[in-house]
Amino acid sequence: MELAYIPSPSSGVLYLGPVPLRGYAFCIIIGVFVAVWLGNKRWIARGGRAGTVADIAVWAVPFGLIGGRLYHVITDYQLYFSEGRDWVDAFKIWEGGLGIWGAIAFGALGAWIGCRRRGIPLPAYADAIAPGIAFAQAIGRWGNWFNQELYGRATDLPWAVEITSSSDGRVAGTYHPTFLYESLWCVGVALLVIWADRRFKLGHGRAFALYVAAYCAGRFWIEYMRVDEAHHILGLRLNNWTAVLVFLLAVLYIVLSARKRPGREDVVEPGASGGEAASDDEAEAVEKGEEGAPSEKEESSEAEAEHSKDGAGSAKKS
Repeated sequence: MELAYIPSPSSGVLYLGPVPLRGYAFCIIIGVFVAVWLGNKRWIARGGRAGTVADIAVWAVPFGLIGGRLYHVITDYQLYFSEGRDWVDAFKIWEGGLGIWGAIAFGALGAWIGCRRRGIPLPAYADAIAPGIAFAQAIGRWGNWFNQELYGRATDLPWAVEITSSSDGRVAGTYHPTFLYESLWCVGVALLVIWADRRFKLGHGRAFALYVAAYCAGRFWIEYMRVDEAHHILGLRLNNWTAVLVFLLAVLYIVLSARKRPGREDVVEPGASGGEAASDDEAEAVEKGEEGAPSEKEESSEAEAEHSKDGAGSAKKS
């Protein structure tokens, strides 16, 4: 009896004439669009301007890609700088290899630059885009399926992913689809953040911190299942330790932030409330006009006084 499994693409590249369309890059691009779209809706709902999320993403996305690649190359340097390897491959980002930790760190730096230019607080922006980032990760993980990478231990479960042999030492067989596990986990994280944000009115970066903590919790057990080459410290993969450290930092931030700055901040973006500003100006003008103009009571009193004077004058003349 033939085992059921998820087939892998024979190639991670499709050609549109002479133009190569790489599945890995395609998944990243779709993820970015989804993150920006959802982030824009959430930002507007919080009082921000349409288009701000996309403008800041112009800074955050390139920084995130650079940071993700740097983290991967540094932590897996043996793949590019050991004997028999070509260091030029370190620049071939389209072949796969992005570390989420570096992507988040450098992406946050890019977002901070963009927020500074727009005059808005980074924590408020981060809260708005947090679930979108999780959805983007869920989509981006399917790029690993196209590249037949980041799979787990061998298994004969019906949802196992088929891996074909390759010249770089990949052994044919069926394995745990850890990319699928992480993709589903990220969808759950996004829904959790959306629910918690609505229920508890998370602010001051706490929605983003919740996303980070929830992602790390899932990444720990998923990372533990993976069998690809990685550095180990005290029996655990490097990314397991990173997940634990980042999880603790995110939880600590949530606790301290909730004590110091409870509730959700008001988003005040320059130019976002043009209508309100105009209304305030009009109200101020009306108030000034009312101060300069006599009230109806005063006009009535003055009219009565003048009438009395006229009456008195008439009596004297007669």
